[in-house]
Amino acid sequence: MITVRIMDMKKAIVIGASSGIGRELAKILSRNQYTVGVMARRVQLLDELSKELDGKLFVQKIDVSDTGAAMETLKKFIDEMGGVDLVVISAGTGEINNSLSWHLENMTIMTNVSGFAALVNVAIQHFVEKGSGHLAGISSIAALRGGSESPAYNASKAFESNYLEGLRQKFRKSGLPITITDIKPGFVKTAMAKGDGIFWAAEPEEAARQIYQAIKKKKSSAYITRRWVLIAWLLKLLPGFIYERL
Repeated sequence: MITVRIMDMKKAIVIGASSGIGRELAKILSRNQYTVGVMARRVQLLDELSKELDGKLFVQKIDVSDTGAAMETLKKFIDEMGGVDLVVISAGTGEINNSLSWHLENMTIMTNVSGFAALVNVAIQHFVEKGSGHLAGISSIAALRGGSESPAYNASKAFESNYLEGLRQKFRKSGLPITITDIKPGFVKTAMAKGDGIFWAAEPEEAARQIYQAIKKKKSSAYITRRWVLIAWLLKLLPGFIYERL
């Protein structure tokens, strides 16, 4: 039997681990010798997750839309864990919003733009101080084009993807060993999969497995599942005058 000492284990935080991709990814990380911290609003679901895992699980409630409080919470959580090697931001929101309700648009922007950037900032500051680290953000294939059913959601995911790319460029230039991975899922069978025309929907377990492999390989970006690269290629090539009529 091989015994792994706690000090030799890598440490990861998954933000948005109460359900779906984040929950399954936390399980995979725990099985692969990570000490894992999980964060979400629905902390009771995190407590249930802790009962499913053999290893120690750090649990912390967080509301990503409350940026100031969320930043402080993440900072303290990182300190509680004694520093971390990997931060995965899987938290997000999105609703079909054909009526353009400002409440829904604003909540999406607060969570997926302001909240996302705030948590990224905390993670990056920690990695710069530490001298290394890995940040993985779960954006979406929706980042590639606008969306009539949920304009703020697609735009927010474009922000996330572009923001991660800017950080990747920044650290490539600086030479600091900080890896930035942009994960762009297609449809996954979670509560976030809404609207008509859903196809190629992956099980959360399979999506999380492929995300873990992308993290392990320190990829700059990855489409999940892999066949969504075909849709991404088509979306990028499709002229605007055709796309706007879809």
